[in-house]
Amino acid sequence: MDALALSRHPLWGWGYSDPTTLFGGVKCLETIDFFHKAVEMTDMVKKFGDFTANDKINLIVHKGEVHALLGENGAGKTTLMNVLYGLYKPTSGSVKINGNLLNIKDPNVAIKNGIGMVHQHFMLVEPFTVTQNIILGNETTKSMGIIDLKKAEKQVAELSKRYGLTVDPNALVQDLSVGSQQRVEILKALYRGAQILILDEPTAVLTPQEIQELAQIIQNLTREGKSIIIITHKLKEIKQMADFCTIIRRGKHIDTVEVAKVTEEDLASKMVGRDVIFKVAKEKQLRGDKALEIKNLVVQDARGLPVVNNLSLELHKGEILGIAGIDGNGQKELIEAVTGLRKVKSGTVSVQGKNITNLSPGKIINKHKISHIPEDRQKRGLIFEFDIAENLILETYFKPAFSKWFTLIKERIYSNAKDLIHKFDIRPEESEIPAKALSGGNQQKMIIAREVSNEPEILIAAQPTRGLDVGAIEYVHEALINQRNQGKAVLLVSFELDEVINVSDRIAVIFEGKIVGIVDAQDADEKQIGLMMAGGTE
Repeated sequence: MDALALSRHPLWGWGYSDPTTLFGGVKCLETIDFFHKAVEMTDMVKKFGDFTANDKINLIVHKGEVHALLGENGAGKTTLMNVLYGLYKPTSGSVKINGNLLNIKDPNVAIKNGIGMVHQHFMLVEPFTVTQNIILGNETTKSMGIIDLKKAEKQVAELSKRYGLTVDPNALVQDLSVGSQQRVEILKALYRGAQILILDEPTAVLTPQEIQELAQIIQNLTREGKSIIIITHKLKEIKQMADFCTIIRRGKHIDTVEVAKVTEEDLASKMVGRDVIFKVAKEKQLRGDKALEIKNLVVQDARGLPVVNNLSLELHKGEILGIAGIDGNGQKELIEAVTGLRKVKSGTVSVQGKNITNLSPGKIINKHKISHIPEDRQKRGLIFEFDIAENLILETYFKPAFSKWFTLIKERIYSNAKDLIHKFDIRPEESEIPAKALSGGNQQKMIIAREVSNEPEILIAAQPTRGLDVGAIEYVHEALINQRNQGKAVLLVSFELDEVINVSDRIAVIFEGKIVGIVDAQDADEKQIGLMMAGGTE
């Protein structure tokens, strides 16, 4: 592609100094067809009543390109893609697919025109097999309308092999890992002929190994000319996977940049409108008395097998104890046992010397002042049909601050919500909208606001920054450290090793349901902890 052709490229008007160096990325010239615009969204506006989610946004994605949509929680990224996929009708603006002006009135029109979308929360029928999920609604049939399952299984296997999406066509979805379920969703879109694939927060629930595998899958897809749009706010993954990135802030287009030419810090500041501190500042302080003591804990899974196996652990006041480990090593069951959500087979859990083993969650929360930020915000954290204000008092609605004579005091409930919405930057700033209407990140902010405002003595934070943008992550980390500085005890469980090392005072490594070592965070070595996470010695 010569300089004259590049100078005519639509990105040339967006601040690039030299058109001959515009596409200097490693794989851009190899895979991207800059003369073929797969997606053109022009002056896109989407309003919900008086709220403008998208305000005249422009987006261009080329054939073979990986394009990231970056923005804070509630910035309008998913809304824009829901318009492209036909789930929402735009208020105004136009959409062209492969140069053709389209009215994408529903997902059927999008699918017919080669658009597929993998949602953040998968839409699979768990008791069905992989093949049954993939062909659902688009079944391969024999004569008399009988489903040809054997032929479909062969087609799925061929697709799987072609794109490196390793999955067993006959496996039940309920038996698959999260990463494998994501592959099923991608295969489902490819089976329907998707040439443009939208991935909404694709790495939010994946392990580091699965993220690497996803990156390879995306590379395989672009080599065949597929266009990939990734909705995310994980800067590391953008740098790893994307060619270009469009930044949206509060519903407006801020910039479109070539990823290879910007730093993570550049992307973060464009996203939130200010410089972001990546390193958490915390002063060293002395640990206080024991707040939580776990002795010889054994917890079983649904099959009756021990997943927490004779585990012992101590958490002190005035410290953040991080638990590092690969997903599936007992973290989930440990937290559920401590918070009363799962029965303990044997062993004890004590708070300040008092045995709380197998007490009800209500007693653990209110009598022993333990707050819990759950791993799964949808199943454990919120009631989707309740509004923001109601969700913020789920654990305290019966207290005098919010009720009198068994009657809720509405004015106090909504005044409390207004304060927390402002303090924790929950968007939209309307306390009467249902929780289900918020983005995943803002749902997480709502849970954190509720749990921290309950003034706990012990705060258990399981994946507290999952799905949050860098600005919100910065705020959450500060909130956890503030709890610790007030002499509270914080138990942090995270699959993000950088987060555990950065925020914790001590790090306990869990493997196969046991604590295999505890290290001081300031002396922590990432390779050493990684070895312990895989079952190696300290």
